[in-house]
Amino acid sequence: MRVNQTRERLSRGETVFGSGLQVYRSTEIPRAFAAAGFDYVFIDMEHGSYDLETVHDMIAASHQAGITPIVRVAELLYSLVARLLDSGAQGIILPRVEDPVLLAEALSWMRFPPVGKRGYGVSPTMVGYEARSFKEIIEHMNRNTLAVVQFETTTAMERADELLSIPGMDIAMVGPADLSIALGVPGQFDDPLLVSTVERLIEKCVAHGVVPGIQTRGLAMSKFWAERGMRFVGTGSEHLMLLEKARETVAQLRTVRAATHA
Repeated sequence: MRVNQTRERLSRGETVFGSGLQVYRSTEIPRAFAAAGFDYVFIDMEHGSYDLETVHDMIAASHQAGITPIVRVAELLYSLVARLLDSGAQGIILPRVEDPVLLAEALSWMRFPPVGKRGYGVSPTMVGYEARSFKEIIEHMNRNTLAVVQFETTTAMERADELLSIPGMDIAMVGPADLSIALGVPGQFDDPLLVSTVERLIEKCVAHGVVPGIQTRGLAMSKFWAERGMRFVGTGSEHLMLLEKARETVAQLRTVRAATHA
């Protein structure tokens, strides 16, 4: 059965890096990100337009390439969480979390009894066609599933201690775009208010034994937060990376053209 290598690295105290899949419906992107050396892919079903079958194929490609597939659901619904886990997702990201009661319920969907409420619908594909007992499968899946909770509103930050104390949360991931809007500094990711708010969350994560994480817009922002204690760090997404590299390449080519025709 597959081991969640991202979870293993985090358990050793390491920092892990990933990137988002949000626009392009291609199974080659997880393979490319794996070849580049990312630890995980963040498959976005909240803001992306992917359907379940597309995500299933992306998850399968991720497993084949050796990169951890983590999926963000559009909302906190058992039917979404369970189907994605049964498709092979090794982690689920829960967005817009503020209510401790709803969070506790949603976290319970990610693991089988006795620690959770996940229904048993395991198919041979999920365990690599290995002959395993129910007990072995349940223990393995419970251990290798990452529960990621997004903190992206002022209410979530105010309730951080209460939310972080709920059993089952592995990673608290800041959504800086929505948080910046909620704080009244939209898109100002270096604003002192946003920075201090996120730094306080990191301190609380450490106190509660939860891994602090963030999804950023680019390399500089990822480095900034990795240096300040974030250990689950997402950098941009496939479409932003392609556009950024394409612009950089074209800019350099134009300097050659200008020099040649001078």
